[in-house]
Amino acid sequence: MQGEGPKTPRPAEPATAQAGEDSLARSLHSRHIQLIAIGGTIGVGLFLGSAGAIHKAGPGLLLNYAIGGIAIFFIMRALGELLTYRPVAGSFASYAEEFVGPFAGFVTGWSYWFMWVVTAMAELTAIGIYVNFWLPDIPQWLPGLCALIVLYATNTLAVRVYGELEFWFALLKVITIVALIVAGLIVIVFGVGSLGATASFANLWKQGGFMPFGLLGVLLTLQIVMFAYSGVELVGVTAGEAQNPAVVLPRATNSIIFRILLFYIGSLVIIMALVPWNQLDPNMSPFVLMFDKMGIPGAANFINVVVITAAASSCNGGVYSTGRMLHSLALRGQAPRAFATLSSRQVPLAGVNASAAMMLIGVVLNYIVPKEVFTWVTSIALIGTLWTWIIIMLAHRGYRQAVREGRVRAVSYRMPGWPAANWLVVAFLLIVAAMFALDPDTRVALYVAPLWFALLALGYRFAR
Repeated sequence: MQGEGPKTPRPAEPATAQAGEDSLARSLHSRHIQLIAIGGTIGVGLFLGSAGAIHKAGPGLLLNYAIGGIAIFFIMRALGELLTYRPVAGSFASYAEEFVGPFAGFVTGWSYWFMWVVTAMAELTAIGIYVNFWLPDIPQWLPGLCALIVLYATNTLAVRVYGELEFWFALLKVITIVALIVAGLIVIVFGVGSLGATASFANLWKQGGFMPFGLLGVLLTLQIVMFAYSGVELVGVTAGEAQNPAVVLPRATNSIIFRILLFYIGSLVIIMALVPWNQLDPNMSPFVLMFDKMGIPGAANFINVVVITAAASSCNGGVYSTGRMLHSLALRGQAPRAFATLSSRQVPLAGVNASAAMMLIGVVLNYIVPKEVFTWVTSIALIGTLWTWIIIMLAHRGYRQAVREGRVRAVSYRMPGWPAANWLVVAFLLIVAAMFALDPDTRVALYVAPLWFALLALGYRFAR
């Protein structure tokens, strides 16, 4: 198995789809694609996870978001180039198989499926935490279960319905973050409201310095930061159902990068300027806290609705992407054949059913270990995300090498910095993975990862 190298890359296929995948309905427009990718990324990592990260690193957390954002820039440019070359629904796994090797394609497809199943568990956990803001006596697992049932039902409908729902979910999140940034700037610049007297950008370095816990404190939050960026690659899964993918996907890739950097870094700068970082509650969404402290009537309740919607939106993306990935794996003979079938609405229903059933484990964990479940599942999910990002960079390197040798066609949309940028990003992602060992709460991911990859090795042998 180890001796297998990459398969000889096949010529680029037309922008319609890979053979067998054209039965997926190409019903997603450019506005759907852009908002789906943004919606998949802006979720629990920003709205809830940032609270604990600020508590651990202080304002130095912004360094992580900036450095991580640079890595995401190269990852998305590499993915955009591959998507322009051959837009298919199982993008990561297909490119891994073509430019890295068959085993890499198998592991990537299943790991991406696993990552989104576990990420959905984190989003369901967040929904339970947010609902407890209003109803503290409701068990944390119950809201998550209700949300999963609704999202599952949505994903059994035509993909256009999913795209429309996700468009409005994501748009609500974007409007809320922009409103926070604008309102925060007004408070800071003009000193209005109850926060006006103390709000200042100087709060970013006054309370014990910019890095109050030193470099180690910043490094320990790398896991939380990179988990917050996970989902940005979801645009690759939409490739098989996008209209005019050769035009839409590069445009969406470019816009996603800069919007996410603005939303993440911009909102966190405003939050920590409005209220000193050491006065934020690590167990409460800083967005809810900010609007509450601004004294806007009913704002805290509204923002809580938004963050519940954000978590549901990201979970919705998880249900969508896992169903498509199982479908793609089955078409290549790397998953049970039943997952290759489509419903009358051209939805991979078998894959959606199996993925939603696995997500129920998150509901069970919220019942058994409600306090620990969020950190556990985010850590485990990030292992699959890091693998996927590394594979994107390695597959892009293989693609460029194949272009240089004249085996495949070049495209006009390119990632800058090849090949040095590929290796630098891979090295950075490996450092992020190493950081898991430093925190007892995230170390569980290092126990799960070897078991998962060993299971995949057995599965690959069986599949062959």
